[in-house]
Amino acid sequence: MRLTLLAAACLLSAPIVAHAQATDAARRLAQDAIIVDTHIDAPGVLTDKWADLAGEHKDREFDYPKARAGGLDVAFMSIYTSPRQDADGSAWQAANAMIDGVEALVQRHPDKFAVLTSPSDAARLLEGGRVLLPLGMENGAPLQDKLENVRFFFDRGVRYITLAHSAANRLADSSYAAEKKWNGLSPFGRQVVAEMNRLGIMVDVSHLGDASALEAIRLSKVPVIASHSAFRHFTPGFERNISDEIAKAVAARGGVVQVPFGTAFINPDSAADLQAQFRARVAFDQRNIELKAQGKPQEDRTAFEKAWEEAHPVRSSTLAQVLDQIDYGVKLLGVDHVGIGSDFDGVGGELANELKTVADFPNLVAGLQARGYSDADIRKILGGNLLRAWAAIEAGAGK
Repeated sequence: MRLTLLAAACLLSAPIVAHAQATDAARRLAQDAIIVDTHIDAPGVLTDKWADLAGEHKDREFDYPKARAGGLDVAFMSIYTSPRQDADGSAWQAANAMIDGVEALVQRHPDKFAVLTSPSDAARLLEGGRVLLPLGMENGAPLQDKLENVRFFFDRGVRYITLAHSAANRLADSSYAAEKKWNGLSPFGRQVVAEMNRLGIMVDVSHLGDASALEAIRLSKVPVIASHSAFRHFTPGFERNISDEIAKAVAARGGVVQVPFGTAFINPDSAADLQAQFRARVAFDQRNIELKAQGKPQEDRTAFEKAWEEAHPVRSSTLAQVLDQIDYGVKLLGVDHVGIGSDFDGVGGELANELKTVADFPNLVAGLQARGYSDADIRKILGGNLLRAWAAIEAGAGK
């Protein structure tokens, strides 16, 4: 998720060195394990304000020095487009511009970054200390209504697609919307899932309404993932977080639920605010569509967002709440089906206090060690589970 209006100015700066909570043992394991984060919104921030992420940038949560300090190896770059971009037809252009930005970063610094398109290439490309940048498309809007665009974006490096985001689109329903358009997948959405299976693109059920998620899981011939979904157990009524039923269905097919670090997902009060905010935005957009059709002046979006933020103060969250999410997922699904999808650079700095940038992964490792997880199980959670599921999805391509 990317809260675009908060943007880089609201991101919290943090030093490269992880907080003192991380023990030497935790730092060693973070550097030794392969850490895979399935959701970082750096590309959208880059299109707002370019920064050469090979160097340190205090207003960014992901850059190369922070990644190396934290042990992050595989950072899925989120190609996020909004429902508004879907409605005005700009999602295609926006997605391609973000991919261009990631490619430019890699081309400028091939010693520091590489695009990753297959888990089988990870070990080779990691040599020399590179950070690998696979692409995940958050919202299927850039596909428009053309099935051939699934192949187009596969060829551009996209390896998972979150079918919808904060409003229903041509593929599926959003968890945020009170009313559902499809009550499952659309006919086109079903075609897209089949084509993703054929090509080896991971089907991502984060953000989906429950019926859409369950149908996507049922139709997929290979494992599916939830790229950044906390557990609804902690936030009753917040459909954006994954239900026990859907999480179990993901695990039963060999998939992985990737836990985010954003306050809005792990703090119940913030979750309620976020759901209300997205619904208010949809209503705002609908009012402006109607006003435009009537030839009347439209409401000011900046004023709307400012008023919302003033009425809903920022709350905090903690590493302990992230660990509670992981504990719950492991108990519910087993340790082979839980991973991490932080949402760094996508939530305006509103993150667990001890997990403010990618430099802070040792704090997560220390927390897991303190809760009794073995190093082998921590390696699974940090990235092994996701790489295993991705390899299975790739192996199932074309079958």
